[in-house]
Amino acid sequence: MVKGSVKTENEFVSDLEKPLLNHGKANAKGCDTVTPYENAGIFRTVFFSWITPLLALGVEKKTLELDDIPQLGPSNSVFGAFPLFQTNLLGNRDNVGDSNRVVNITEFGLAKAYFLSAWKEILWTALVAIIHTLARYVAPYLIDSFVQCLNGKEEFRNQGYILALTFCSASFLEVFILRHWNFRMQQIGIRLRAVTTVMIYSKSLTLPSHSSQLQGEQSSSGELINAVAVDVEKIQSFVVYLHDPWLIFLQIGLALLLLYNKLGLLASFGAFVVTLVFMVANSIFMTWQKKFQKQLMKSKDNRMKMTIETLSKMRVLRFQGWEMSFLSKILQLREVEMQWFKKYLYSSVVIDFFFGIGPTLVALVTFGSCIYMGNPLSMGQILSALATFRILREPVLVLPDTVSLVVQAKVSLGRIASFLSLNELRHDGLQKLPLESSDTSVEIVDGNFTWDDVASSSSSSANTTAALKDINLKISHVMKVGICGTVGSGKSSLLSCILGEMPMISGEVKLCGKKAYVAQSPWIQSGTVQENILFGKDMDRQRYDQILEACCLKKDLEILSFGDQTVIGARGINLSGGQKQRIQIARALYQDADIYLFDDPFSAVDAHTGSHLFKEVLLGLLSEKTVIYVTHQVEFLNAADLIMVMKNGRIVQAGKYDDLLIPGSEFIQLVGAQNAALSSTLDSSNSAPISAENTKSIVSNKENTNGEVDDEQGDADLAVPAAQLVKEEERERGRVEFSVYWKYITTAYGGALVILVIMASIMLQILQIGSNYWLAWATPPSKDVKPVVSGSTLMTVYASLGIGICFCTLVVESLVVATGYKTAIILFRKMLQTIFRAPMSFFDATPAGRILSRCSTDQSAVETRIPSLLERLISLTIQLLGIIAVMSIVAWEVLVVFIPLVFASIWYQQYYMPASRELTRLSLVCEAPVIQYFAETISGITTIRSFDQESRFQPNYMKIVDAYSCPEFQLAAAMKWLMLRLDAISCITFAFLLVLSMYFRQSIDPAIAGLAVTYGLTLNSKLAGVIRCLCHWENKMISVERILQYTNIPSEAPLIIQENRPDSSWPSTGEISIHNLQIQYAPHLPLVLHGVTCTFPGGLKTGIVGRTGSGKSTLIQALFRVIEPTTGSIVIDGIDISSIGLRDLRSRLSIIPQDPTMFQGTIRSNLDPLEQYSDAQIWDALDKCQLGSEVRKMERKLDSNVHEDGENWSMGQRQLVCLGRVLLKKSKVLILDEATASVDTNTDNLIQQTLKHHFFECTLITIAHRITSVLDSDMVLLLSNGLVEEHDSPTRLLQNQSSSFSKLVAEYTSRSFNSHT
Repeated sequence: MVKGSVKTENEFVSDLEKPLLNHGKANAKGCDTVTPYENAGIFRTVFFSWITPLLALGVEKKTLELDDIPQLGPSNSVFGAFPLFQTNLLGNRDNVGDSNRVVNITEFGLAKAYFLSAWKEILWTALVAIIHTLARYVAPYLIDSFVQCLNGKEEFRNQGYILALTFCSASFLEVFILRHWNFRMQQIGIRLRAVTTVMIYSKSLTLPSHSSQLQGEQSSSGELINAVAVDVEKIQSFVVYLHDPWLIFLQIGLALLLLYNKLGLLASFGAFVVTLVFMVANSIFMTWQKKFQKQLMKSKDNRMKMTIETLSKMRVLRFQGWEMSFLSKILQLREVEMQWFKKYLYSSVVIDFFFGIGPTLVALVTFGSCIYMGNPLSMGQILSALATFRILREPVLVLPDTVSLVVQAKVSLGRIASFLSLNELRHDGLQKLPLESSDTSVEIVDGNFTWDDVASSSSSSANTTAALKDINLKISHVMKVGICGTVGSGKSSLLSCILGEMPMISGEVKLCGKKAYVAQSPWIQSGTVQENILFGKDMDRQRYDQILEACCLKKDLEILSFGDQTVIGARGINLSGGQKQRIQIARALYQDADIYLFDDPFSAVDAHTGSHLFKEVLLGLLSEKTVIYVTHQVEFLNAADLIMVMKNGRIVQAGKYDDLLIPGSEFIQLVGAQNAALSSTLDSSNSAPISAENTKSIVSNKENTNGEVDDEQGDADLAVPAAQLVKEEERERGRVEFSVYWKYITTAYGGALVILVIMASIMLQILQIGSNYWLAWATPPSKDVKPVVSGSTLMTVYASLGIGICFCTLVVESLVVATGYKTAIILFRKMLQTIFRAPMSFFDATPAGRILSRCSTDQSAVETRIPSLLERLISLTIQLLGIIAVMSIVAWEVLVVFIPLVFASIWYQQYYMPASRELTRLSLVCEAPVIQYFAETISGITTIRSFDQESRFQPNYMKIVDAYSCPEFQLAAAMKWLMLRLDAISCITFAFLLVLSMYFRQSIDPAIAGLAVTYGLTLNSKLAGVIRCLCHWENKMISVERILQYTNIPSEAPLIIQENRPDSSWPSTGEISIHNLQIQYAPHLPLVLHGVTCTFPGGLKTGIVGRTGSGKSTLIQALFRVIEPTTGSIVIDGIDISSIGLRDLRSRLSIIPQDPTMFQGTIRSNLDPLEQYSDAQIWDALDKCQLGSEVRKMERKLDSNVHEDGENWSMGQRQLVCLGRVLLKKSKVLILDEATASVDTNTDNLIQQTLKHHFFECTLITIAHRITSVLDSDMVLLLSNGLVEEHDSPTRLLQNQSSSFSKLVAEYTSRSFNSHT
């Protein structure tokens, strides 16, 4: 998800966001100036002239950057709006932000808070909306009089010209008000979207980190992403059109009143009945839409949740060869989503058709009732009624969209309200006291804790399962407390209850002083190394350097091209496990807390580094601090003032090291296991001298256990240009290429349906003009003139034309939906397939937020907005051409004015588009950090809260949200700037038509002239609509452009090469030969392996050791071709692995990775995601990996739930599940990458025995920091700085006292035995 940090709360956006937000290198704040809107005079405000400098800059530069865009002013910034919104939502309480309260947010309460946050603006816009509506009906009311003037029946001199002036004035007033009203509503929408996003973020800071609320149906990471990326957008869209639902009724009421005035009671009553039928049908359609929308969003959540989890676990999936299987699972969820989407779309077709024929039906009933009653109709009445229907047509046509917006907004409102009502983390049993208030640092009295949700303080222990029971402890200041125990005994849970992260059933916890926490799974932000260590505090260079030295980070920083300014990728992808752990420790140390809690801090580092950290950090820098540390390594417990031994959620032993060595006790078993593991080192006696293939010493290149390198290099820095791993997000420049439009149009059915849409729209327009002309021609100029045709003929022909209109409307709507639906499916599938075949370097350099924004926001635009914009563009263009054609028939001279004005319109549009395009692109680029930072916060919420950093993270997020709102605000103003000028052009054209009509009234047909005037009334809306749709369509096509970007990502090697497939028995012996292997992670990055040559004999066990960052895990990744060699080769049983398909390679190898990975689902699906094995085989594997008894205790056995990331399982248990997977797979080659780092020594010994027993004929390659894991290997490979330093049997290496391996073992052994004495 999304990572970032700020240095101080007063800075706008920190350097950390630079790679995500496209900020310039020198200026992290963007443009320092505030938008001119804040201080614009009345003239500049009225005509939107304040935005002109930015538009001019867009024309001049072609490419705008964030630095070019003025910041939001106080009235539109989330910093000004959020406190008011929070108060309105939560009430005027003193405890806003107090997580002990139970908050119940209803849909009504949320809607009310929105209203109260902008009630003055809402009421003001409502008033101007009423004036706008009244202005719209001036022309229909007066058109009858104008027609009489055209017939030479003026009531006073120049009446026609005065009416023409009135028409033009009312028309311009209408659009002028509309632009300002819409802009104000867009302002409110942007502001409310921002405060909602921040409110969701604020809520997430208070949720329990292991809450089942975040794992089940109520909320998940997928739903949270959708809430931030989709739901808030739905709310914003509704706010923009907030007045439409009630304005429709006002417009209908005015139309009926006008019809009553012109045609009488019966006609208006008939129109009222038809309209009433539409209103009733509307409620039915609303029910449909709500149901489909709810299911659609639910299925979208499921798809997003699966996508997020899969992207975050992509490396593991590549190792296992499961990525295409998980892709098919996502596509299956996508199919379910699209089934609901299809129902939603076709229900929209029915609604659009029903409302599309509405004006025609109203006209039929109205005119039919007049003829039936024998009321003669005049041309003026017909044209007045037609003008009324044409104005009424718009609200009736947008009614389905309004219904859809209301439904979507209501669903999203409910989802957001539901999330904001989730139970928050309660601290009612936790007392935080000042350091000086007591001699005790930590005290727990009769504590019982659970991971279940405790909804309120009244919850009884009978309803919950205690994970920690009868906890009583008292820790004095400066004490060093060690916690040990077997896997799943409750060690990490004990730290969580001290932190206040674990719900308390009973008891109390007292904490005196500031706390700092180092998690077992490192949480690193995607900022610089320095920002991760400082974590919001000011730089103290002396202390900073001291901490770097203590954490062994000095050498690592010397290697990095950018030193401590190197940007770390998302989730620390370009760091090894040990490096992430040491940065975490440095972060905790820099906070200068009073109480330090370490959760297994030494598991991810090698023996030498572990000893150094223990000595320099726990016993050195923290000698005057209270330290509580969990460890599986018994040798680190001897220095503890107090040792607590955990078992089944209880403290079964507590005391000093020697006091706990009671025969038969839990502690003696742990120590015994350690002694047994060490005994093999003492038995090493005779052997041959070592054979070191290469002992050249160079500066080590840092490598990632997850497979990434930092932008670092030792002596080669001068040869390779420095470059950060995480690049700025790519965005196209200038116009959207024609190929993007062509690709979109031709993706579905080769573009045939688009041609049919155009043809059907042309036919529809011809029928509509024809039906209106028929009415105008067939009715007499006045009631005393005999009609040309009878009333029955009049209505029969009109009804026939009406049927044609209905049919064409249905065809257009159906074709548009079919085209959009098919295109969305094809583009999404192609994008996802390309992403899943991309090399790992793509995922390492691409924050997940960028991919997710394309899978959510961009995909949503492709599914809904772009098809409707395309249809509207086609429809409005044809309607505009129809209006001009009708006007030209009346007076061709109109073209003399219109053609130059069309060129003026195009010039304005071209002036507007460069800035508009870039603002749209910047808006989309700025969305990724909103998602990424949010997701990152969720993943690191425990760490954030343990440092009491919520108050820093929220303002930082607000700055990111403001950065996202800024381009949208400018974009909205730019659109109004353009529209206002186009409106003026339309009014000039219309005025010219009216004047010409009056001037040539003696020589033109009054019927066609009157019809031209009625059509001319909508000219401004049609011309503005065409240009607006064109601009919007190009801006929205940027989403297609971004999706197409991700369909052109270079692919990994083929999964299968048919002509070179290995035998089913390959590999048969498992011999691996590596020759001159050189690897770099990208062309611009330095080499990580500098020419490794060695052989792993088949059927033997080889241990790989070396300092953190020496290249161990990079070598393993090369075996799986997760990264391809620069030069050199790897041959397994005579086959060069680069010559076969990736699936054939990866499916024949097995690995237990360093980071134990579990997926949301069940135990069965985690062990056997491809569903290849029987239950009996799965149970057998569970028994072999020591988890069988644990799973049998669970109610649902193999179908027991596994939460997201396996959060309801301990790290050690997750590692055992990974062991279970390889036991099921039974490959000839097995790699263990720090596989036992998270388990206690006893469990480690059991795992080693299991591997010996079940993989005794296999090639076993073990990477381990725990020396005991490799001592019984047949061979040991020691890597240093990307080169082979030693490669021989462990006994021969141990006999040579000068060998590096011998020194490593000696250090580990002495440390361990020192702990026993």
